[in-house]
Amino acid sequence: MIPPPETIKVKSVRVACDGSGEVPAALGHPRVYLHIEDQTGFVDCGYCDRRFVLEGGPADTSTTGA
Repeated sequence: MIPPPETIKVKSVRVACDGSGEVPAALGHPRVYLHIEDQTGFVDCGYCDRRFVLEGGPADTSTTGA
């Protein structure tokens, strides 16, 4: 599996993506609203493949299980 081009950690299960960041928003893609599922802990944008990972969720590899 090819890793996503960019991973962004978020604190909310509802996120918006417009492809901006290093490029101006006008050069990105239409804004889409995404929902992170509890089972996966992440969601990928269908336009730019940016991955949004819920902090403390199952996909957050920076947390350690105690």
